[in-house]
Amino acid sequence: MILEMKVPSPGESITEVEIATWLVQDGDYVEKDQPIAEVDSDKATLELPAEESGIITLKAEEGDAVAVGAVVCLIDLDGKKPIGTATKEVKTESPKAVEKKDELVTSSAVEKTYATGTTSPASKKILDEKGITPSDVKGTGRDGRITKDDAINATPSMGTPVGGSRNSERSKMSMLRRKVAQRLVAVKNETAMLTTFNEVDMKPIFDLRKEYKDDFKAKHGVSLGFMSFFTLAVVRALELYPDVNSMLDGDYKILHDFKDISIAVSGPKGLMVPVIRNAENLTFRGVESEVKRLAIRARDGQITVDEMTGGTFTITNGGVFGSMLSTPIINPPQSGILGMHNIIERPVAINGEVVIRPIMYVALSYDHRVIDGRESVGFLVAVKEALENPVEILLNNDIKKGLEL
Repeated sequence: MILEMKVPSPGESITEVEIATWLVQDGDYVEKDQPIAEVDSDKATLELPAEESGIITLKAEEGDAVAVGAVVCLIDLDGKKPIGTATKEVKTESPKAVEKKDELVTSSAVEKTYATGTTSPASKKILDEKGITPSDVKGTGRDGRITKDDAINATPSMGTPVGGSRNSERSKMSMLRRKVAQRLVAVKNETAMLTTFNEVDMKPIFDLRKEYKDDFKAKHGVSLGFMSFFTLAVVRALELYPDVNSMLDGDYKILHDFKDISIAVSGPKGLMVPVIRNAENLTFRGVESEVKRLAIRARDGQITVDEMTGGTFTITNGGVFGSMLSTPIINPPQSGILGMHNIIERPVAINGEVVIRPIMYVALSYDHRVIDGRESVGFLVAVKEALENPVEILLNNDIKKGLEL
């Protein structure tokens, strides 16, 4: 019996996916629920598990875009699991025999025939047209053979060779990355994006974390990081300036009474933006636990489309990579995004004296069609006030109760 495996729907509004990587080869025996492929949608990379056990036949190539519901492989349910690996006698033909077959020669036979630095007929023709000698090209094929792609990517010398590598690699962007690129360009073209900046004295948070982080971790099993302070500061600022928590829908503005905070994290396939739902109901422990859970799922490639959909405001931290200052791009259809940056000791004036304090520059990018200057500046000042007075504003002057210690 032959089972047709079709592409499942990764989420609402997704009509096609791209085969990123086959994890098995044509003719392999696969077990039920064994991951057989990684597929990219425009929102996430997901694993495709085998629906049954049997011998698999692949019906799509890596890089192919396939519609949701299309058949991507067949599984022969009558195929038997191999007991061991049998040794096959492989008979190869001589180079002369291969040459006599001309265009009928298979790619596998050619790979066994051509040695290091030699070309296939197709790659030789391309190199001849470019005026490049095969000895100037590094072959990436089997046994060093110069492939067609090697010939296509080869560039003629534009000056005196200096002996260094001059290879280039051409690879197709994943569907996820292409979608991100399209969205970023659309944001720049379709929104009236502006950015306002401020600075935050992080010493009060440093002092609070230094005194309570060990007790916090021992009690809750998660670290007391910066993200909980920033998330709760943002939640408070969104209460004060609700337009920042809104979005446009045609000629209408949608105001939300909930705060779903998107947190930008780095994953194996690039930037992921999972969402902390109803952050207004979370404590420091709740935020830190959710950030840790989502970050682990993003790192392990387990994040789902639903977990990255529907945020009302985004926080991104370029500081973990060393960024001092940036203008973050809005995550549509949201209207605002807060950029965190690295913390540097800087001289600042406090009460008429110059002192050294750990300072972070923060940036708010916003859609000026929805948010006016007063709201944007007021919002960022409110975030600054909460971060510089965490005990009073975020913990209600009761540190142990606020941290649940």
